[in-house]
Amino acid sequence: MPIPEFVVALRSKIGHAPLPLTGVIAVVLDERNRVLLVRRSDNHEWALTTGCLEPGEQPADGALREVFEETGVQVTVERLLSAEALDLSVAPNGDQVHWLAIGLRCRLVDGDARVNDDESVEVGWFDPHAMPPLPPHQERCLTLALTDDADPWIAAPTAGHPNRPTESAR
Repeated sequence: MPIPEFVVALRSKIGHAPLPLTGVIAVVLDERNRVLLVRRSDNHEWALTTGCLEPGEQPADGALREVFEETGVQVTVERLLSAEALDLSVAPNGDQVHWLAIGLRCRLVDGDARVNDDESVEVGWFDPHAMPPLPPHQERCLTLALTDDADPWIAAPTAGHPNRPTESAR
């Protein structure tokens, strides 16, 4: 998978140290509410379409770009699903990333889904009730995407956070 040039430039300065990056998770639905998944080339697991935002790129633009790059389909963004800081991840080469993941519900506009780059080995539409396992944060995005009146999900403030009100102050 190609590493964005801005990440390569940052890594030349900070090495493998934790790097905060923003990514999008696109839950793509078709007219039958089937879910578009990609089988990743790095671990061969099924996943929603995800990707790193470029500096200054709007999340909706990043979702449109990532979905097209990975699957060859054009989508429209319907709504925000979630904003979540994920646990520290470590790439096989030792690079550490703190991802801020923004989930968006997208709807198919045009195109036939196919493997469109080297990030995946398979692409397919799945009935929401017959899905392969997904990581918990992607599962949460999927659940929210299939619930029309769901508010966007954000994690509750962490217990013990210095600015979190105590029970007595609520």
